[in-house]
Amino acid sequence: MSIFSTPQKKLSNTSSMQEISSTKEKTLLQTLEAMAARAPEEGYSLREIFDQLDESAFGAGLFLLALPCCIPFLYGVPQVVSLPMMALAFQMVIGREQPWMPDKMAARKIDRKGLTQMSKGGRKWLGWIEAIVRPRLTMITGKRSERVIGAFLCIFCASILVPLPMTNTVPGFAVAIASFGLMQKDGLMVIAGLLIGTAWVSGLIGAVMLGAVTLLG
Repeated sequence: MSIFSTPQKKLSNTSSMQEISSTKEKTLLQTLEAMAARAPEEGYSLREIFDQLDESAFGAGLFLLALPCCIPFLYGVPQVVSLPMMALAFQMVIGREQPWMPDKMAARKIDRKGLTQMSKGGRKWLGWIEAIVRPRLTMITGKRSERVIGAFLCIFCASILVPLPMTNTVPGFAVAIASFGLMQKDGLMVIAGLLIGTAWVSGLIGAVMLGAVTLLG
């Protein structure tokens, strides 16, 4: 078999390389938009979504799962993704190199309508991140710091499970901003996300304590 390609094969190879390059140049939000556009009505499982994103970083997975939590008045999808978010954040705490998800969680599906809402909402509410994020304060995004960041994100994800109106939006933003900063090695963005989430959780705890004191007299 010849080791040289015919002109037709060369053209085919070049075309394939251009397609691969084009795919790699897409941002995470652009990839999600394309996925939503071609999704079947029943949508994709979380495992299928991650496979299509071809991302193994914790930051990418958490950002994707946090998107529906950021969208006000979007119900159903945040409840699907909240526990997988906690699972990924906890794996950061224990120092896992690669994300892993139990089969039961990975099999959870987001339908086409949900994916479309995620992509549109992500572009509307978080599209600005792509324009300002850049590598800075990179020591904050290192492996040692990742464990501490994961602990904070675990708490933020847990607060999404609180059964009160709008409780998913602010912590969703916090997780999305911090995880995107983690993915892009932007320590300043990570700090911003952690501050937002900490302020939210502190306010939530304060409100619960005040309510308990009021009830108890």
